[in-house]
Amino acid sequence: MSTVIELIEAGAKRLEDAGVAFGHGTANAFDEAAWLVLWRLKLPLDDLDGVADTPVSPADAGKVDALVAERIATRKPAAYLTKEAWLQGVSFYVDERAIVPRSFIAELIADGSIDYWLGEHTQRVLDLCTGNGSLAVLAALTYPEVSVDAADLSVEALEVAAINVTRHALDARVKLIESDGLANLPGPYDLVLCNPPYVNSASMAALPAEYLAEPELALAGGADGMDFVRRLFADAPSRMGERAVLVLEIGNERDHFEAAFPQLEVVWLETSAGEDQVLLVTRDALAAMATLVAGAGVR
Repeated sequence: MSTVIELIEAGAKRLEDAGVAFGHGTANAFDEAAWLVLWRLKLPLDDLDGVADTPVSPADAGKVDALVAERIATRKPAAYLTKEAWLQGVSFYVDERAIVPRSFIAELIADGSIDYWLGEHTQRVLDLCTGNGSLAVLAALTYPEVSVDAADLSVEALEVAAINVTRHALDARVKLIESDGLANLPGPYDLVLCNPPYVNSASMAALPAEYLAEPELALAGGADGMDFVRRLFADAPSRMGERAVLVLEIGNERDHFEAAFPQLEVVWLETSAGEDQVLLVTRDALAAMATLVAGAGVR
């Protein structure tokens, strides 16, 4: 009879040998295998040491084997197979209608990195490109005095977000809105969180199958990855309060970002992935850039 740890080690080898890609909640084959094995056996995901030597019946071992095989055959992220993802210790439902939540903005909400720019004036929060609603939920849980609008162009993604808002008993404080960018969002907002589609076209063409299993709408950002961001920055000042800030995730696109917005003053925020994945920009900085760009156009 196999033990839990033996099944995990065997699963990790199979995943590694198959060349699957990670990055949707885990970074390596062992962690991915542990997630699949522990979930399939209905064991705690955060207590491997406590269950590592637990014997597993042949029938349950067969269920684990089938799940690992499905992960390899379909190349779907584990979160789509388990219908669950975790951010900052909080559980979220997810399926193929929405991108797997993994935003580094979640870290900044949890550790208070953006609190310096917030205060009693922070009453209305927008989570734009909300996907499965995870950042909206985390913001509402972290800042109990605020109201949160969670917006997305995808009606299907909003259906998933609704599940998570209800799961965390936040229906009274989190409003779901279908919107193409800021079109249906008059504001004014005091804090805008946005993890937009930002993957440039060359990177999109090279994405592993696991990422292609996600909605393309949530990933593809145009030739330089900045198509959505350009629209956002043009519209945002009119939707932001006087002391408002926007927290934006751009992944590995800092070079493209700085090339697109050389006049813009931003603050780069440190996350577990470094200091070039997430930035903060004030309403005043966005308005100043707009003035500079307009002035340059007149001359």
